[in-house]
Amino acid sequence: MLLTGSEITALVGVWIWPLFRIGAMVMAAPVFGAQSVPAKVRLMLALAITVVVAPLLPAAPQVELLSPLALMLIVQQVMIGVLLGFTVQLVFSAVITGGQIVAMQMGLGFSVMVDPQNGTQAPVLSQFYVLMVILVYLSLNGHLLLVEVLVDSFRSMPVGANGLVPESFHQVAIWGGNLFAGGLALALPAIASLLVVNITFGIMSRAAPQLNLFAIGFPVTMMLGFAVIYITLASSLPQTNGLFNDVFYLLRRLMTGAA
Repeated sequence: MLLTGSEITALVGVWIWPLFRIGAMVMAAPVFGAQSVPAKVRLMLALAITVVVAPLLPAAPQVELLSPLALMLIVQQVMIGVLLGFTVQLVFSAVITGGQIVAMQMGLGFSVMVDPQNGTQAPVLSQFYVLMVILVYLSLNGHLLLVEVLVDSFRSMPVGANGLVPESFHQVAIWGGNLFAGGLALALPAIASLLVVNITFGIMSRAAPQLNLFAIGFPVTMMLGFAVIYITLASSLPQTNGLFNDVFYLLRRLMTGAA
């Protein structure tokens, strides 16, 4: 069986172009792209998704693999995949930000550990919130929904057609403001409660300067912080669910060119 050069290029293009987009998404997406997941596992996952998805996609353009146009297509596919994964990652960054704010207010800012999701140092309280959000993300089938958005992007934004426009990155940058808004909304009950406690201790220090408020205030603040977390934990789940709904709505707009 003899194959011509154009037939080999077409055969390879069926798999190689989707692989770049899918691989970039897997590397940047939450859970899939966590630093605790070995690179070989991520690569095998990207290959498995490509094998399942590639036969269902529109025909890829026949482009010489060692040409400047092929390099442009690779950059285009990688940018689309990274945008998909990075945008969802912003929700987890918002939760980490909220956990850091609460930890600082409680006096637990010194208690840090390595974040398995990003490979950076983060307060232990942030890790607690991140684990909770990961469970919410998986229970809502967010990972499957992200793959669905990825597959739909090949139909609305096929390989070789016009890729992302500057307005898409602008929309992601604007939505990135939710990183701080979502984190503040998560930490607001603790901030308000602990602010009242700090004001109370300030009044007590003025009324009775002989009291050792540092020895008293630190454990009281920490205990109250844990109580506030316990009380407000259930209300933080709808906030996280709303962030996920917003981010997937944004991704569908971006992938359909409606940004």
